[in-house]
Amino acid sequence: MIERDGDDAQALYIGLISGTSADGIDAALVRFKQDRPQWIDALTHPWPNAIRTDILRIAQGETCFDLDEYGHLDVAIGQTFADAVQALLKQSRTPASAIRAIGSHGQTIRHRPSGNYPFTLQIGDPSVIAERSGIDVVADFRRADMAAGGQGAPLLPAVHAMLLATPGRTRVILNLGGIANVTILSANGGVLGFDTGPANGLMDAWCLRHRGEAFDRDGVFAASGQVDEALLANLLRDPYFALRPPKSTGREHFHLGWLDAQLPTPSLPPADVQATLLELTARSVVDAIDAHANDADEVLICGGGVHNGALRNRLCALLEPRALTSTAAHGVDPDYLEATAFAWLARQRLLGLPGNLPPVTGARGYRVLGAVYPAPNASTP
Repeated sequence: MIERDGDDAQALYIGLISGTSADGIDAALVRFKQDRPQWIDALTHPWPNAIRTDILRIAQGETCFDLDEYGHLDVAIGQTFADAVQALLKQSRTPASAIRAIGSHGQTIRHRPSGNYPFTLQIGDPSVIAERSGIDVVADFRRADMAAGGQGAPLLPAVHAMLLATPGRTRVILNLGGIANVTILSANGGVLGFDTGPANGLMDAWCLRHRGEAFDRDGVFAASGQVDEALLANLLRDPYFALRPPKSTGREHFHLGWLDAQLPTPSLPPADVQATLLELTARSVVDAIDAHANDADEVLICGGGVHNGALRNRLCALLEPRALTSTAAHGVDPDYLEATAFAWLARQRLLGLPGNLPPVTGARGYRVLGAVYPAPNASTP
């Protein structure tokens, strides 16, 4: 166990995450100074096409996987996460022996925080990562919070507060991944966070279906269409948008099947549907901010959606007079903030400190999150 004030002052950690979009594995190399994470190096490791296809199929509920297929995918994801670690070590010229631990979020394939038996499932065998990298791995961060009555998500608000809070000022952090989520950092020091609904996930899936492209680069496809207000109104009637936080969601709810069930007959031009999906993301985000952070004067954006110019422009228009800026303007890389957070969560676990915020997740209290998967001991026969 590392000591809080001494032994890990120079220790390095790696955070790994593949988000709802499954567009690549983000890996961040992190050091801590006075408990605050400091980004050193990072990369995004690509998914092999076959594995990404299987991830999206199972996450969207498009097919039933049998146990053999599930087991194969669990190991394949773990191997690819280990490949991402090796690529980061090579890029940063860092020996594996310098890394105290890896925090691996894994790949979410199902998130059901409601009902009699709420559960969340992230796969990517941590033992495989530990064996192939030679580094201790901390994984399975969400279930302890869920066992305590929480949503198991979001877990990033604690890091958002550490890095981006400003005393006396309410600020919103907007993460646009496959799903959109907000962290509200209140002027009085309070923290609230929740998923607002779909972001890139639905747009990516629709773009892949109709253009054969994994994502809508800079929102060009959406910008070529017109918003269909009737379809938009139908989509916004989904009960999830009216739920009060704590709340969280994923592809198992907002997927192409959900969209297809609400498309009109005759069908709309694909570009109009894409434009409507972009508007759905923007409207649902701004509605959530209006409802829960109407005193905020600034929204900081991070995640893959930061690169979608059409989406950013629409958010700017709807958020006025509030400013929309990238977290990069505040010294935080918008592409690797999530991976950095899972490096922090790994350290929290090794220090025996909680990683959740009960006001955010709804858990009954603070919990130490994650399980440790030790690397093989070379001296053991």
